[in-house]
Order: sequence, then structure tokens, then C-alpha cells
Amino acid sequence: MIPTKKMTPYVPESPDEIVEQVHEAFEEGITIAHLHARDKDGVPTWDKQIYNQIFEGVRKYCPGLLICGSTSGRNFPEFEKRSALLELRPDMASLTLSSMNFMNTASVNQPDMITGLLAKMQDYGVHPEFECFDMGMINFGSFLIRKGMATSPHYWNVLLGNIAGLQATPSHMGMAINEIPRDHHLAFAGLGNAQLPVTSMAISQGLGVRIGLEDNIWLDQKKTRPARNIELVRRVHQLIEIHEQCMMSASEFGNLGFYNKQLQHQV
Repeated sequence: MIPTKKMTPYVPESPDEIVEQVHEAFEEGITIAHLHARDKDGVPTWDKQIYNQIFEGVRKYCPGLLICGSTSGRNFPEFEKRSALLELRPDMASLTLSSMNFMNTASVNQPDMITGLLAKMQDYGVHPEFECFDMGMINFGSFLIRKGMATSPHYWNVLLGNIAGLQATPSHMGMAINEIPRDHHLAFAGLGNAQLPVTSMAISQGLGVRIGLEDNIWLDQKKTRPARNIELVRRVHQLIEIHEQCMMSASEFGNLGFYNKQLQHQV
């Protein structure tokens, strides 16, 4: 949503750039591609045609990789725009479970917007990626599951390091882990300088991680070396090897029930 070519030359903006970087990471080994679309000026867009170009390219060059589209409303708050990409039937779509403040902006997610997006996901066979920045979001996600509004299997993505949310500490990570059932699938992400320590803590516990330029554009803590997406992916692989953990392939994960219910995947 935030990085631009002015901030780092390595952020992909056009559909071709995005597909190329996803393919590069797919060959290295990833499970899910969390994707945002940009218009010709590099501005985040809801345009379904642009999303379709990206999804088709990823499906062509990365068979079996799970596609997760973004329903973020920071640039376009209308339900019709936020939900348009769901009609393309990605495997998953992000669902932020409350409103929140970032350092310089806000993400507004009213309860009826969240439940409306979730209902449309169910209609199109899309699994929600529960995005949580604080404990209240985890509580609301659990409430939606109890009400039967989200079907299993369940996937949670907990983001640490935002100024108004959970911090990148073992105690905050532990609180999140304790509130999410053990039979659900859990990944952690760290924002900015929190990315590497959060990734390391999660991998050491055998949990999933989200990695990439959306959350962190630097390879080092002093912010002197701009990162490439593939470099961040390779560092995750190094951490997995160091901690003697195993990585689930895209097809293994998808076959747990995360592929779009209304599409036939060639794995």
C-alpha cells in the first residue's frame, strides 16, 4: 500500500513487475502471494481489470501458489470497490478486523464493512486472511468464527510493530498465540525494523511468517541497504534452516482446504 518507486526502486508496480517478482519468489519457495494492484501512476487501485492481469499471470507462471488479494480501503472506502477483486475468485483475501491508526494515517474498517466483505468472500469461495494488529481484532475474529460467519480452515496473520497496536516483543507475540486456537493456521509479520526479529521469533516456534516490501523496504536495521523481495524471502529460508524447521509447500497448504472452493487448481 505504501512503498513507491521514489522510496525504493525495487517495489513492483506494474502487473508484469508484480508477476515477475512473485514468480521469482515462487521458484525460491513461498506458500501464499499477498497482492496489491497499482494503476499506471503507481497508486494503489481497486481496478478489477488490473487485478485480473496479476492473478492470471501468477496462475500461469506459479501453478498451485495461493493468491491472496487485498481488500484494504485506505485509498478507496466504498464497499463496491474494496470487494471488486473477490469476483475474480482468488484463493484468499485480506480482512482487517477493526479500524486502527498508523503513524500518519488511519485504516477505517466499520463492523458492517467487515461482515459485508466476509459474506462476499463466502459467496465467491474465498478464504479470509484475518489481519490483526491488536488483541481486539483477534477477539473480533474469534467472535465471527463462533457466529459461523467464517468456515474452517482458518488463517490468521498477526502484524507486530505498528505504533497503535501489538509490539514486536515476546510477551505480545505470546498473548496473540494464546488467544488463537492451536488447530488454526497462524503467521506473524513485523513492520519496519520489527520485521527481522518478529520473523526470527515466529520461525523459532515453528509458526508461519509474512515477508516483503509492503512491511519493510530495508535489508538492514540502519536503513542503508534497500531490500529486494527475493532477498527477504531468501533470508527467511536461512532462518528456517538455522532453526531446523520445515516449510510447507504451496500445494500442501492449499490442499488443507485453502484453495478457492469454486476453482479447479492444477497443482
